[in-house]
Amino acid sequence: MDRRAVRPDDGTDLVTRTDLTFTSHGSPVAAWRYTADDDGFAGPAGRPCVVMAHGFGATRDAGLEGFAEELAAAGLDALVFDYRGFGASGGDRRQVADVPGQLHDYRAAVAFARGLDGVDPDRIVLWGVSFSGGHVFALAAEDSRIAATVAMTPASDGAAAALAIVKREGVPGALRSTVAGLRDVLSTRLGRGPVLVPLAAMPGELAALNAPGAYEAYTGIAGETWRNEVAARAFLQLPLYRPGRAARRIDGPILVQIADLDQSAPPAAAAAAAARAPRSEVRHYPCDHFDIYPGRPWHAAAVAHQLGFLRRHLAVRDAVTA
Repeated sequence: MDRRAVRPDDGTDLVTRTDLTFTSHGSPVAAWRYTADDDGFAGPAGRPCVVMAHGFGATRDAGLEGFAEELAAAGLDALVFDYRGFGASGGDRRQVADVPGQLHDYRAAVAFARGLDGVDPDRIVLWGVSFSGGHVFALAAEDSRIAATVAMTPASDGAAAALAIVKREGVPGALRSTVAGLRDVLSTRLGRGPVLVPLAAMPGELAALNAPGAYEAYTGIAGETWRNEVAARAFLQLPLYRPGRAARRIDGPILVQIADLDQSAPPAAAAAAAARAPRSEVRHYPCDHFDIYPGRPWHAAAVAHQLGFLRRHLAVRDAVTA
Protein backbone atom coordinates (compact mmCIF):
# COMPACT_ATOMS: atom_id res chain seq x y z
CA MET A 1 0.00 0.00 0.00
CA ASP A 2 1.67 3.20 -1.20
CA ARG A 3 1.01 6.54 0.46
CA ARG A 4 2.01 10.04 -0.59
CA ALA A 5 1.17 13.62 0.27
CA VAL A 6 -0.26 15.90 -2.39
CA ARG A 7 -1.10 19.58 -2.37
CA PRO A 8 -4.33 20.69 -4.09
CA ASP A 9 -4.02 23.20 -6.91
CA ASP A 10 -5.76 25.85 -4.82
CA GLY A 11 -2.80 25.93 -2.42
CA THR A 12 -4.62 24.58 0.62
CA ASP A 13 -3.12 22.14 3.13
CA LEU A 14 -1.57 18.85 2.10
CA VAL A 15 -3.81 15.82 1.78
CA THR A 16 -2.78 12.17 1.77
CA ARG A 17 -3.34 9.83 -1.17
CA THR A 18 -3.13 6.10 -0.56
CA ASP A 19 -3.15 3.36 -3.21
CA LEU A 20 -5.75 0.71 -2.41
CA THR A 21 -7.32 -2.28 -4.14
CA PHE A 22 -10.74 -3.87 -3.76
CA THR A 23 -12.46 -6.66 -5.67
CA SER A 24 -15.37 -6.62 -8.10
CA HIS A 25 -16.58 -9.83 -9.74
CA GLY A 26 -13.30 -11.48 -8.75
CA SER A 27 -11.06 -8.87 -10.40
CA PRO A 28 -8.88 -6.29 -8.64
CA VAL A 29 -10.05 -2.69 -8.86
CA ALA A 30 -7.42 0.02 -8.40
CA ALA A 31 -8.37 2.97 -6.22
CA TRP A 32 -6.93 6.04 -4.54
CA ARG A 33 -8.09 7.11 -1.11
CA TYR A 34 -7.68 10.80 -0.31
CA THR A 35 -7.72 11.93 3.33
CA ALA A 36 -6.94 15.19 5.05
CA ASP A 37 -6.27 16.51 8.54
CA ASP A 38 -9.19 18.95 8.42
CA ASP A 39 -12.06 17.79 10.65
CA GLY A 40 -14.71 20.07 9.22
CA PHE A 41 -16.97 17.14 8.31
CA ALA A 42 -15.93 14.72 11.07
CA GLY A 43 -18.59 13.23 13.32
CA PRO A 44 -18.82 10.56 16.01
CA ALA A 45 -18.87 7.79 13.38
CA GLY A 46 -16.13 9.28 11.20
CA ARG A 47 -15.88 11.41 8.07
CA PRO A 48 -18.04 11.23 4.94
CA CYS A 49 -16.50 9.54 1.91
CA VAL A 50 -17.08 10.69 -1.66
CA VAL A 51 -16.96 7.71 -4.05
CA MET A 52 -15.81 8.97 -7.45
CA ALA A 53 -15.67 7.39 -10.90
CA HIS A 54 -14.97 8.90 -14.31
CA GLY A 55 -16.97 9.21 -17.48
CA PHE A 56 -17.19 6.98 -20.52
CA GLY A 57 -13.86 5.22 -21.16
CA ALA A 58 -11.85 7.55 -18.92
CA THR A 59 -9.43 6.74 -16.11
CA ARG A 60 -9.02 8.20 -12.64
CA ASP A 61 -5.81 10.01 -13.66
CA ALA A 62 -7.68 12.01 -16.31
CA GLY A 63 -8.74 15.06 -14.34
CA LEU A 64 -10.31 13.52 -11.24
CA GLU A 65 -7.30 14.16 -9.00
CA GLY A 66 -8.01 17.86 -8.79
CA PHE A 67 -11.57 17.34 -7.61
CA ALA A 68 -10.58 14.68 -5.07
CA GLU A 69 -7.75 16.77 -3.64
CA GLU A 70 -9.96 19.80 -3.12
CA LEU A 71 -12.73 17.75 -1.52
CA ALA A 72 -10.22 16.09 0.80
CA ALA A 73 -8.65 19.43 1.71
CA ALA A 74 -12.10 20.53 2.90
CA GLY A 75 -12.34 17.54 5.25
CA LEU A 76 -13.97 14.83 3.14
CA ASP A 77 -12.48 11.45 2.33
CA ALA A 78 -12.58 10.54 -1.36
CA LEU A 79 -12.29 7.12 -2.99
CA VAL A 80 -11.44 7.35 -6.70
CA PHE A 81 -11.37 4.15 -8.77
CA ASP A 82 -10.90 2.76 -12.28
CA TYR A 83 -13.55 0.46 -13.72
CA ARG A 84 -12.50 -3.08 -14.54
CA GLY A 85 -10.86 -3.19 -17.93
CA PHE A 86 -9.58 0.37 -17.69
CA GLY A 87 -6.49 2.04 -16.29
CA ALA A 88 -4.76 0.22 -13.46
CA SER A 89 -7.68 -2.09 -12.67
CA GLY A 90 -7.78 -5.75 -13.63
CA GLY A 91 -10.23 -7.55 -15.85
CA ASP A 92 -9.77 -9.63 -18.99
CA ARG A 93 -11.99 -7.47 -21.19
CA ARG A 94 -9.91 -4.36 -21.78
CA GLN A 95 -11.45 -1.08 -23.00
CA VAL A 96 -15.00 -2.45 -22.92
CA ALA A 97 -17.43 0.13 -21.47
CA ASP A 98 -20.08 -2.22 -20.13
CA VAL A 99 -22.94 -0.50 -18.28
CA PRO A 100 -23.97 -3.38 -15.95
CA GLY A 101 -20.31 -4.08 -15.19
CA GLN A 102 -19.56 -0.46 -14.34
CA LEU A 103 -22.60 -0.25 -12.08
CA HIS A 104 -21.42 -3.40 -10.31
CA ASP A 105 -17.96 -1.87 -9.84
CA TYR A 106 -19.51 1.27 -8.39
CA ARG A 107 -21.58 -0.77 -5.91
CA ALA A 108 -18.43 -2.65 -4.89
CA ALA A 109 -16.63 0.68 -4.39
CA VAL A 110 -19.43 1.94 -2.12
CA ALA A 111 -19.34 -1.24 -0.05
CA PHE A 112 -15.56 -0.95 0.23
CA ALA A 113 -15.77 2.71 1.26
CA ARG A 114 -18.27 1.89 4.00
CA GLY A 115 -15.72 -0.45 5.57
CA LEU A 116 -12.76 1.95 5.56
CA ASP A 117 -11.33 3.06 8.91
CA GLY A 118 -12.42 6.55 9.79
CA VAL A 119 -15.36 6.61 7.36
CA ASP A 120 -18.95 7.08 8.47
CA PRO A 121 -20.79 4.33 6.54
CA ASP A 122 -24.02 6.33 6.60
CA ARG A 123 -22.45 9.41 5.00
CA ILE A 124 -21.39 8.03 1.63
CA VAL A 125 -21.57 10.43 -1.32
CA LEU A 126 -21.93 9.31 -4.93
CA TRP A 127 -19.97 11.55 -7.33
CA GLY A 128 -20.12 11.08 -11.07
CA VAL A 129 -19.21 13.05 -14.17
CA SER A 130 -20.46 12.59 -17.73
CA PHE A 131 -21.21 8.86 -18.15
CA SER A 132 -20.77 8.15 -14.43
CA GLY A 133 -22.88 11.24 -13.82
CA GLY A 134 -25.66 9.13 -15.30
CA HIS A 135 -24.67 6.10 -13.24
CA VAL A 136 -25.16 7.97 -9.96
CA PHE A 137 -28.85 8.58 -10.75
CA ALA A 138 -29.42 4.84 -11.02
CA LEU A 139 -27.28 3.99 -8.00
CA ALA A 140 -28.77 6.63 -5.69
CA ALA A 141 -32.25 5.42 -6.63
CA GLU A 142 -31.49 1.88 -5.44
CA ASP A 143 -29.50 2.65 -2.26
CA SER A 144 -31.44 4.63 0.33
CA ARG A 145 -28.37 4.82 2.60
CA ILE A 146 -26.60 7.20 0.21
CA ALA A 147 -26.30 10.53 2.03
CA ALA A 148 -25.91 12.79 -1.02
CA THR A 149 -25.19 12.63 -4.74
CA VAL A 150 -23.28 14.87 -7.14
CA ALA A 151 -23.96 14.51 -10.89
CA MET A 152 -21.64 16.75 -12.90
CA THR A 153 -22.40 17.32 -16.61
CA PRO A 154 -24.30 14.02 -16.50
CA ALA A 155 -25.04 11.80 -19.49
CA SER A 156 -28.48 11.01 -18.14
CA ASP A 157 -30.29 9.91 -21.31
CA GLY A 158 -28.62 7.82 -24.01
CA ALA A 159 -31.53 8.26 -26.40
CA ALA A 160 -31.19 12.05 -26.21
CA ALA A 161 -27.43 11.76 -26.78
CA ALA A 162 -27.99 9.52 -29.81
CA LEU A 163 -30.50 11.99 -31.26
CA ALA A 164 -28.01 14.83 -30.80
CA ILE A 165 -25.40 12.83 -32.72
CA VAL A 166 -27.83 12.20 -35.57
CA LYS A 167 -28.62 15.91 -35.73
CA ARG A 168 -24.92 16.78 -35.81
CA GLU A 169 -23.64 14.05 -38.15
CA GLY A 170 -26.73 12.98 -40.06
CA VAL A 171 -28.03 9.49 -40.68
CA PRO A 172 -24.82 8.31 -42.46
CA GLY A 173 -22.78 9.05 -39.35
CA ALA A 174 -25.21 7.15 -37.15
CA LEU A 175 -25.20 4.18 -39.53
CA ARG A 176 -21.41 4.10 -39.53
CA SER A 177 -21.41 3.86 -35.72
CA THR A 178 -24.05 1.12 -35.81
CA VAL A 179 -22.06 -0.93 -38.32
CA ALA A 180 -18.94 -0.61 -36.15
CA GLY A 181 -20.91 -1.80 -33.13
CA LEU A 182 -22.27 -4.82 -35.00
CA ARG A 183 -18.78 -5.69 -36.24
CA ASP A 184 -17.54 -5.61 -32.65
CA VAL A 185 -20.32 -7.90 -31.40
CA LEU A 186 -19.73 -10.37 -34.24
CA SER A 187 -15.96 -10.33 -33.81
CA THR A 188 -16.27 -11.03 -30.10
CA ARG A 189 -18.70 -13.91 -30.63
CA LEU A 190 -16.29 -15.44 -33.12
CA GLY A 191 -13.51 -15.25 -30.55
CA ARG A 192 -11.49 -12.63 -32.41
CA GLY A 193 -11.55 -9.99 -29.72
CA PRO A 194 -13.18 -6.55 -29.68
CA VAL A 195 -13.27 -4.04 -32.52
CA LEU A 196 -11.86 -0.86 -31.01
CA VAL A 197 -12.66 2.69 -32.11
CA PRO A 198 -11.25 5.99 -30.83
CA LEU A 199 -12.83 7.32 -27.69
CA ALA A 200 -12.23 10.90 -28.80
CA ALA A 201 -11.60 12.20 -32.30
CA MET A 202 -12.11 15.23 -34.50
CA PRO A 203 -15.59 16.14 -35.83
CA GLY A 204 -16.72 13.83 -38.61
CA GLU A 205 -14.40 10.99 -37.56
CA LEU A 206 -15.71 7.73 -36.11
CA ALA A 207 -15.43 7.97 -32.33
CA ALA A 208 -17.46 7.82 -29.15
CA LEU A 209 -16.91 11.56 -28.65
CA ASN A 210 -16.35 13.73 -31.71
CA ALA A 211 -18.15 16.98 -30.91
CA PRO A 212 -16.20 20.14 -31.74
CA GLY A 213 -13.43 20.61 -29.20
CA ALA A 214 -13.91 17.20 -27.54
CA TYR A 215 -10.65 15.69 -28.84
CA GLU A 216 -8.52 18.63 -27.71
CA ALA A 217 -10.24 18.81 -24.32
CA TYR A 218 -10.10 15.06 -23.65
CA THR A 219 -6.45 14.68 -24.59
CA GLY A 220 -5.73 17.76 -22.49
CA ILE A 221 -6.86 16.02 -19.29
CA ALA A 222 -5.66 12.51 -20.23
CA GLY A 223 -3.42 10.72 -17.74
CA GLU A 224 -0.71 8.15 -18.34
CA THR A 225 -3.04 5.16 -18.10
CA TRP A 226 -5.71 6.54 -20.46
CA ARG A 227 -6.02 4.89 -23.86
CA ASN A 228 -7.88 6.55 -26.69
CA GLU A 229 -9.88 3.49 -27.66
CA VAL A 230 -13.06 1.71 -26.64
CA ALA A 231 -14.98 -1.33 -27.86
CA ALA A 232 -17.44 -0.26 -30.56
CA ARG A 233 -20.36 -2.27 -29.06
CA ALA A 234 -20.98 0.78 -26.89
CA PHE A 235 -22.62 2.46 -29.90
CA LEU A 236 -25.39 -0.14 -29.65
CA GLN A 237 -25.79 0.01 -25.87
CA LEU A 238 -25.78 3.72 -25.16
CA PRO A 239 -29.11 4.72 -26.77
CA LEU A 240 -30.86 2.20 -24.50
CA TYR A 241 -29.31 3.51 -21.27
CA ARG A 242 -31.51 6.17 -19.66
CA PRO A 243 -30.50 6.40 -15.98
CA GLY A 244 -32.07 9.83 -15.49
CA ARG A 245 -35.48 8.17 -15.47
CA ALA A 246 -34.62 6.74 -12.04
CA ALA A 247 -34.30 10.21 -10.52
CA ARG A 248 -37.84 10.23 -9.13
CA ARG A 249 -36.86 7.33 -6.83
CA ILE A 250 -33.89 9.14 -5.24
CA ASP A 251 -34.71 9.85 -1.60
CA GLY A 252 -31.63 11.87 -0.73
CA PRO A 253 -30.36 15.24 -1.95
CA ILE A 254 -28.73 15.43 -5.37
CA LEU A 255 -26.72 18.25 -6.94
CA VAL A 256 -26.97 18.32 -10.75
CA GLN A 257 -24.36 20.53 -12.43
CA ILE A 258 -25.27 21.36 -16.01
CA ALA A 259 -23.04 22.85 -18.70
CA ASP A 260 -25.56 24.79 -20.77
CA LEU A 261 -23.37 24.64 -23.91
CA ASP A 262 -22.60 20.94 -23.51
CA GLN A 263 -22.07 19.22 -26.87
CA SER A 264 -21.36 15.76 -25.42
CA ALA A 265 -24.09 15.25 -22.78
CA PRO A 266 -27.37 16.97 -23.70
CA PRO A 267 -28.09 19.62 -21.05
CA ALA A 268 -31.86 19.50 -21.55
CA ALA A 269 -31.87 15.81 -20.63
CA ALA A 270 -29.88 16.54 -17.46
CA ALA A 271 -32.31 19.29 -16.51
CA ALA A 272 -35.26 16.93 -17.07
CA ALA A 273 -33.66 14.29 -14.85
CA ALA A 274 -33.00 16.84 -12.13
CA ALA A 275 -36.62 17.98 -12.25
CA ARG A 276 -37.74 14.41 -11.49
CA ALA A 277 -35.66 14.14 -8.31
CA PRO A 278 -37.64 15.21 -5.22
CA ARG A 279 -34.63 16.85 -3.52
CA SER A 280 -32.55 18.16 -6.40
CA GLU A 281 -30.39 21.27 -6.50
CA VAL A 282 -29.40 22.48 -9.97
CA ARG A 283 -26.46 24.66 -10.97
CA HIS A 284 -25.93 25.97 -14.50
CA TYR A 285 -22.66 27.02 -16.13
CA PRO A 286 -22.33 28.87 -19.47
CA CYS A 287 -19.75 26.45 -20.84
CA ASP A 288 -19.09 23.18 -22.70
CA HIS A 289 -18.68 19.68 -21.30
CA PHE A 290 -15.01 19.83 -20.31
CA ASP A 291 -14.86 23.43 -19.07
CA ILE A 292 -15.30 22.50 -15.40
CA TYR A 293 -12.19 20.33 -15.13
CA PRO A 294 -9.07 21.51 -13.27
CA GLY A 295 -7.39 24.37 -15.07
CA ARG A 296 -10.55 25.25 -17.00
CA PRO A 297 -12.64 28.42 -16.53
CA TRP A 298 -15.54 27.00 -14.49
CA HIS A 299 -13.69 24.51 -12.29
CA ALA A 300 -13.49 26.72 -9.20
CA ALA A 301 -17.21 27.51 -9.32
CA ALA A 302 -18.15 23.85 -9.78
CA VAL A 303 -16.07 22.74 -6.76
CA ALA A 304 -17.37 25.61 -4.63
CA HIS A 305 -20.94 24.58 -5.39
CA GLN A 306 -20.15 20.94 -4.55
CA LEU A 307 -18.63 21.89 -1.21
CA GLY A 308 -21.50 24.20 -0.35
CA PHE A 309 -24.01 21.47 -1.19
CA LEU A 310 -22.15 18.86 0.86
CA ARG A 311 -21.74 21.17 3.84
CA ARG A 312 -25.48 21.78 3.91
CA HIS A 313 -26.35 18.10 3.80
CA LEU A 314 -23.45 16.38 5.60
CA ALA A 315 -22.36 18.79 8.29
CA VAL A 316 -22.57 17.42 11.81
CA ARG A 317 -24.86 19.50 13.99
CA ASP A 318 -23.73 20.26 17.52
CA ALA A 319 -25.44 17.93 19.93
CA VAL A 320 -28.12 19.53 22.07
CA THR A 321 -27.44 18.90 25.74
CA ALA A 322 -29.86 19.24 28.59
